[in-house]
Amino acid sequence: MTRRLGVVMDPVEHIKAYKDTTVGLLREAQRRDYQIDYLEAGDLELRNQHLFGHTRRMTMHSSDTPWCHLEEPRVSAMADLDVILMRKDPPFNMDYIYTSYLLEHAERAGVLVVNKPASLRDANEKLFTTWFPECTPPTLVTCRQRALRGFLDKHQDIVVKPLDGMGGASIFRVTNQDPNINVIFETMTAYDKRFMMAQRYLPAIRDGDKRILMIDGEPIPYALARIPAPGESRGNLAAGGRGVGQPLSESDQRICKLVGPTLRAKGLLFVGLDVIGDALTEINVTSPTGLRELDTAFHLNIAAHLFDVIERRIEAIARPS
Repeated sequence: MTRRLGVVMDPVEHIKAYKDTTVGLLREAQRRDYQIDYLEAGDLELRNQHLFGHTRRMTMHSSDTPWCHLEEPRVSAMADLDVILMRKDPPFNMDYIYTSYLLEHAERAGVLVVNKPASLRDANEKLFTTWFPECTPPTLVTCRQRALRGFLDKHQDIVVKPLDGMGGASIFRVTNQDPNINVIFETMTAYDKRFMMAQRYLPAIRDGDKRILMIDGEPIPYALARIPAPGESRGNLAAGGRGVGQPLSESDQRICKLVGPTLRAKGLLFVGLDVIGDALTEINVTSPTGLRELDTAFHLNIAAHLFDVIERRIEAIARPS
């Protein structure tokens, strides 16, 4: 019997198919004969506690230009799907949270949602790291400029970042000699009204900000080290970083063993850990990337691994013990 998959994602015209992780996942779904229904978050609609979507049937192409074909929109009951991939990129704003609430209605109807909507809300990609202090750098979360000044005085060299961003956007490295300290702290905190995160700067960023993909709490055995471009302190590929594949180190494996059981317990089936040196800096749960680069570097099929897990979960939902 053909399974049905819904994917909530950004507009297809904004997708860079040659490197996009969602495209890799959907191609694997099509190889497994899933019917794919595409929609954006704004296409969801709740009617008397029943979730519907203005969906478009999607057919994947093997080429990247164009990478898919979409049929005309139709209204579909989300309860008729077997699985929904929530692959909407941040920002993690109120619309994102509302979308997670709506997807819980599909989950209640027996649809597997990846990742679990309640856990998407609970596991802020920056703050979630603070539950694992044994593997994180010194960290401060505050909206007070005075507290940031004290943290900078103590560590001399820090990184400050918003709690809801992605792709390296609005991340600043600040030293105690920086002439722009005041304006950076004013801007980041909106004059003591907005929370943000500061972490001690990690010189190991020169060797890359490692992306480790976790599937149901277990790591793929290779990381994608994102090497900063010259003159940059950010390794994000969106900020010009260069991806280099490498096997997991002993410290990487230690971090995975510490974090993995919590990811599994929270229903976070597909997660990207960010590690600099031996320190965990972020836990990406919304739409982790890096799959295509790792597949290419090490001749893997990470999407197949994920869909093996998804199908076991679907079967468990269909035949509860």
